[in-house]
This record gives sequence, C-alpha cells and structure tokens, in this order.
Amino acid sequence: MYHGAFEANFNRMKSGATSFLGSDGVEHAIPEWPDEADGLRVGYMEKAGKRFAAVRVMDDDDDVMLENELLLNPPTHMGYGNRFSPEPTIIKDDAAKQLLNDIIDKNPGQRAELMAIRDRMPWGRGKGATG
Repeated sequence: MYHGAFEANFNRMKSGATSFLGSDGVEHAIPEWPDEADGLRVGYMEKAGKRFAAVRVMDDDDDVMLENELLLNPPTHMGYGNRFSPEPTIIKDDAAKQLLNDIIDKNPGQRAELMAIRDRMPWGRGKGATG
C-alpha cells in the first residue's frame, strides 16, 4: 500500500501511522487494507525518479517501520502483471515470501521482529524460508 513520498515521510512515519504527508502539503489517510490482504502487508513509498521502496511491514500482530528501506523490483517483489497504484496491490505468496526475505536481509537489526511476522505466514516457518 502506498505511504507517500519517501523524502517527505520516511523519517517522520512511525509504526501505527494512519496518514502520510502528500505532495500538496496535506495529511492523507492511509486507506484500510482490503479483506483479501489477510497476511503480510507492506507499505511502500515513492522515491525520486519513480522508484519505489518498501518501508513498513505488518500483519495482524505487529507493525514494523523499517530502519532501511528496500528498493522494490516489481517482477521479483510484486509478481508479473502487478504494478504500483494508489489502490492496494495484492501479490501472490511466492512474491511476498521473496519480498519479506529481502527486507529481512536489508534490516539485520530488526531481524527478530521481521522473522516473527514471517513465522506467522502460511509459507513461513520451515517452508523453504531463508535466513
């Protein structure tokens, strides 16, 4: 789900955030997650040059703002045919697993928190997960 422009929001956003600062200088609500987003949820921000970065990882139990953003590779992290949009993008389990593994690799200081989220996913604990 879109969480605003990286440069304006990354350093100010905290876990539990419900809004972001838009390019118009106004706070915009982060929409509710759709019902089909029933596992891993990832917030991303747009960096200069139309690059997108994962900045937040959530499930029903935890909400982790990342120390280090992960630049997203759409075919790898979103699956073929999915694209960034103002509406939430639903991705398949294989892409979600790869995305979370790459986030964990990029954020060793948050490994325990992120591994706890991964372990709660149906594809998590001991099912080909790395790390």
